[in-house]
Formats: sequence, C-alpha cells, structure tokens
Amino acid sequence: MQRLSGLDASFLYLETPSQPLHVCSILELDASTIPGGYSFERLRDELALRVKAIPNFRERLANSFLNLDHPVWVEDEHFEIDRHLHRIGLPAPGGRVELGEICGHLASLPLDRRHPLWETWVIEGVGGTDARNGGRLAVLTKVHHAAVDGVTGANLMSQLCSTEPDAPPPAPVDGQGDTNQLRIALGGLGRFASRPLTLATKVLPATVTTVVDTVQRAVGGRAMAAPFAAPQTKFNASVTAHRNVAFAELDFEDIKTVKNHFGVKVNDVVMALVAGVLRQFLLDRDELPEASLVAMVPVSVHDRSDRPGRNQVSGMFTKLETHIADPAERLKAIAEANTTAKEHSSAIGATLLQDWSQFAGPAVFGIAMRVYARSRLTEARPVHNLVVSNVPGPQIPLYFLGAEVSAMYPLGPIFHGSGLNITVMSLNGKLDVGLISCPELLPDLWDLADDFAVGMKELLDATR
Repeated sequence: MQRLSGLDASFLYLETPSQPLHVCSILELDASTIPGGYSFERLRDELALRVKAIPNFRERLANSFLNLDHPVWVEDEHFEIDRHLHRIGLPAPGGRVELGEICGHLASLPLDRRHPLWETWVIEGVGGTDARNGGRLAVLTKVHHAAVDGVTGANLMSQLCSTEPDAPPPAPVDGQGDTNQLRIALGGLGRFASRPLTLATKVLPATVTTVVDTVQRAVGGRAMAAPFAAPQTKFNASVTAHRNVAFAELDFEDIKTVKNHFGVKVNDVVMALVAGVLRQFLLDRDELPEASLVAMVPVSVHDRSDRPGRNQVSGMFTKLETHIADPAERLKAIAEANTTAKEHSSAIGATLLQDWSQFAGPAVFGIAMRVYARSRLTEARPVHNLVVSNVPGPQIPLYFLGAEVSAMYPLGPIFHGSGLNITVMSLNGKLDVGLISCPELLPDLWDLADDFAVGMKELLDATR
C-alpha cells in the first residue's frame, strides 16, 4: 500500500470541473515501422503486455471515511485495458487543426477516479492517411497529476517506448496488492498523529529560515520574481471547462547554436524563445504590459528529496523580460534572471513545498480554489502569467509499440488565473512545443504556436 503525499493529493483536492489536473502527451507516429503492419487490435495487445510490466498503470485510488490522511494507491483487481484504451478517427482533411481540436476536447474530459487514473486515445486518419497502409497515427495519453510529475510522467512514457521497433515487451511486475479500509484508516491515524511533531521540529524552522533568507535576498536584489506581482494579460483569468491545443516543432540544433553563441544554457534559450513569442503575440494585439511577464517554472527535486510521493517538484518564478525589445539583450537579461531564480530556489528546502502540503486537506484546498476562481483576484493579481516547463528527452529514435515517434508534444495543466501552459520537450534532434489554454481566453492559440518559428529566426539572426 503506497499512500499519496500531500503534494500528490493536492492535485486531487484542487481539481474542479473547469480545472482538470491531468497531464497529456501527443505522439505523432509513423505506422510504417510497425512489425507486421498496424491494426488497432495488434496495438491494443502490445499495450496490454507493457502495462503488465508497469504497476503504476494498474493502480487506483482507495480511501476510508475514517482516514485522517491522504488516499492510497492499490492494485485494481478488476483492471481492464479496454477501459483505458480508446480509438477515434480525425475528420477530413485530418490536419493539425483537426488534430488540435480533438486533443483539446479530450484534454478537457476528467478522468474517472474509480479506475486507474490514465487513458490513451489512438487517433487515426492523421493527414488523411490510412495507418493500415503505413500512414500516420497520433496517440494522446492522459495521466492524472496526482500520479506523475514531469520526470515521472516522462519515465512512464519511456517505459511504453523502445529503441527498436521489434523490441520484446518487458517481464511482468507485481503491483501493490489490495488493502482494506481499516488498514487505510489506521495508517492514516498514525501519520496524522505525527504531524504536530513534524511541524514543530522540521517544517516551521525550515520555513523561518526560508523567509529570513528570502527577505535578505530581496533587500540585496538577489531574489526571484515574487508571486502575485505579474501584470494582467488576456490569459490571466478564471479558466473554463474547455481546452484548446496547439503545437510547434523546431530544430534542436538551432537552440544549441543560440546557446553556444551567447554562452547560456538551453533552458535560457527556451525561456527567451517563449518570451519573444509572447511579446510579439501581445504586441500584435496592442496588449503588451509595460512590466515583464512572469513565468512559473517547475523544478524537479528528485535528486534532492527524501520524501515519499510521485510528485517531487518545486518551482521558481522568473521574469521573461518581455519589456526588452532587443532579442539579444532580452536573452542576456533572462539568463541573469534565471541564475538568480535558480540560486534562490536552491536555497529553499527541496522538500518545503511537500512538507507544507501534508497539512492541507481536501476541504482547505477545495474552498480556497473556489474562492480564488470566483474572485476578481484571478485577473487583478495573478500569481504568475503562465507555466513554462522544459522536459529533456532522449536524442535517439524512439518507437511506441513498434511505431516510430516523429514528435512528442507535452501538455501540462492550466489553472485559474494562469490560463496558458507552454511545455517543450527535446527529442531526437527536435524541440517539440505543446501549448494548452481554453478557447474563451486564447481563441487564437495557433497564432501563438506559429510565432515560435518566427521567434527562433529572431534569436538566430541575433547570433549573426
């Protein structure tokens, strides 16, 4: 029996009908590489074999009305692959717009908490081709954020992939097993009883140290961007239950060219690319704020945390310097801001967010989110403007159940007050960019996606 950490469970408690908190990935596949050719039945059988080797895909939530702590993961004794694998066809002509519309609709649908919190949709008719004749496929996979963060989500997807099209499936692995409500309740009681001591001896002292350090950094100009200091934009408002999706693909060598020329990091170039795209997008609509936009960047702490839980993540707030017109100067300013934010973020205890999240139950999270969503604070005082995440991927060809992966577009969740998420993933020489919002806030999301090619050219021109 594995109990959810407070941070894992917070994604359950914060979820509302208009704020589903799962993460998605869109894979574009070349079906011509599948040994024996494509059929949905063959793909289904291959997926079922791999799920037997990945216990996380077979685990559901369990709880007890007497439980004072967070729910637990248990083996779903009635697991059926057909509950999680679905098939759909794109309407003609099957282009990127039609694919984006389908994926946006699927991303808006909540996951059923009675079953393991994931589902996969096989999308046929991509580009008007027939996958049975060696055409193209797309696959959208959704996994609840309570079960994965960026790193664990990428690891799960990598376990479904291989480096050869005909790689044999891994050996089956036993899961958690089942449990009963009494055991869940007794385990929760023990953890609940230990909370006051943990609060007094670990969490509060670490928090005081962090607050003092942050004040000193702020006075000395060495602090990251502050929350609730972001300017308001059209995508900083309460989100609806609808989602729209767009994506773009760039040459990863171009990213490295800019990185090497300016002596910065890959993530600095990614942030500068996002900043330039947003600046131009808002300028074209006469909506660019005078103050810099602020991004929240998830930071993995898997290598610095000894706490249980599947979400091992912290975050940093960093300025995108969108008020700077010159792309080279903007990149240099972003690199400096990122360095400051990373140093500040590293000085904060890696487990502080996880430790505090242990003390907030579903009622606290739920009430706070409803109040925030219904207030004017989502527009007047956004916590940050958007989430920007950079997920490094392998620089080798990958095969999903035998089909070569030509692109993998990651999609994170959006939140009330922050209705835009841009996540990028480097894969086999490409940089795949996934954008998700809701159409009521950003109906022209494809315009934003198309600006990435323009923004990349702008940065490359600055190297000459």
